[in-house]
Amino acid sequence: MLDGGYTTYRREANLIGGDWVGADGGGTIDVTNPVDGSVIGTVPKGGRAETARAIAAAHAAFPGFRDTALMERCALLWKLHDALMDNQATLAELLTVEMGKPLAEAKGEIAIGAQYVRWFAEEARRAKGEIVPAGVNGRRILVTKHAIGVVGMITPWNFPSSMLARKLAPALAAGCTVVAKPATATPYSGLAWGALCEEVGYPAGVVNVVTGSAREIAGAMMEAPEVRKITFTGSTEVGKELIRGSADTVKKVSMELGGNAPFIVFDDADLDAAVQGAMVSKFRNAGQTCVCANRIYVQSGIHDAFVAKLVDATKALKVGDGRDAGVEQGPMIDGDAVEKVEGFVADATAKGGTVVTGGKRHDLGGTFFEPTVVTGATQAMDFATDEIFGPLAPVFRFDTEAEAIAMANATVYGLACYAYTTNLGRAFRLNEGLQYGMIGINSGLITTVEAPFGGVKESGLGKEGGSQGLEDYLETKYVCIDGI
Repeated sequence: MLDGGYTTYRREANLIGGDWVGADGGGTIDVTNPVDGSVIGTVPKGGRAETARAIAAAHAAFPGFRDTALMERCALLWKLHDALMDNQATLAELLTVEMGKPLAEAKGEIAIGAQYVRWFAEEARRAKGEIVPAGVNGRRILVTKHAIGVVGMITPWNFPSSMLARKLAPALAAGCTVVAKPATATPYSGLAWGALCEEVGYPAGVVNVVTGSAREIAGAMMEAPEVRKITFTGSTEVGKELIRGSADTVKKVSMELGGNAPFIVFDDADLDAAVQGAMVSKFRNAGQTCVCANRIYVQSGIHDAFVAKLVDATKALKVGDGRDAGVEQGPMIDGDAVEKVEGFVADATAKGGTVVTGGKRHDLGGTFFEPTVVTGATQAMDFATDEIFGPLAPVFRFDTEAEAIAMANATVYGLACYAYTTNLGRAFRLNEGLQYGMIGINSGLITTVEAPFGGVKESGLGKEGGSQGLEDYLETKYVCIDGI
């Protein structure tokens, strides 16, 4: 077992109704460090029974927490924000050890999670209703907002802290109670949120965290009529299953699903800025992000110059253990992820693509993979339509703006996209033409707490962040008062 400062918030039990407990049958799941596969601890292998108790605890806690004074809920969120930042280094190390990303990125993830908490502490005070003019005299029409109830949360392994932050923060701000299921590969960051919420004074049952079988836990959430909303971040395939499962109890759902982000570089772009943006967008978290550049489209006039600079920058990336100084890319999450990227490389080269740097497993072994650039990419290659989720940057050549937009839109996904241009008119045309929920113009890193995060088409439903992120945890009621 490894041991270090990160163990301060490492919990090896589930939080249910204010108690830290194991699985009913005593089963556990090993949690490993993707750097070397070493076991860093275990978590309970929970299932339907444990989830049912967590739902019951959240349901029992909901009326009291819903009726807590607004400023008390806001004060708890402020305390939670401060607890996150006071323990940023410890929480970041825990995240890096279980997930593999560089420590600098992990610290950034903890920080943006804290920003979400702070944002919704402020936004909760602006969850306003309205008074609507009545069509007849003697009436008043009131529209009011109310906490939706118990929320089931299912989060991914690639951003195990911040993905829970942007679900948990608005839910708690609105007055909802929570049953969270963190990813099996990275459960400790999710359990740490339970520990922090307990530490700052959230009542028992308001925040519950259950680890174990994804199918059993999700199944219990979907079947329970007490769970009024499901929020999920993960694959489109699983998201579709959850949407179907929500039908029997007509739950509200918000889904942040797969992506296939195009990154378009026009002839008039600032070349150095475009390369820098591509590096941030593509190789952050070893390319294991839903909004990272999946396809890089470069206009013919600057294609070769862009590729040369991109290759130089890619070769300069330092790969290694995320806790080592200067490391910019850690390991991939597991062997399946590595094999998936290898499959994309093999498909591309078989169809005429050229690997200009990288292209294979790293000499460090394990799940490390070389940062890779492939040129000569075409729409016939698998990564043109499928999400890579790894450190592979395919570069496509295009000639016209219309061609770039058409290729960018040729996917079922519509989460994020990026474009570099100095032409203001083109920027507005791209906003109209690109079928994506988020568009970065001259920026490769666009996630921010103030703006709604979410996609269109098969990339999901609902928004996280911004004022829209709070709306997803509220129900709207209309009251007609007559006889005035």
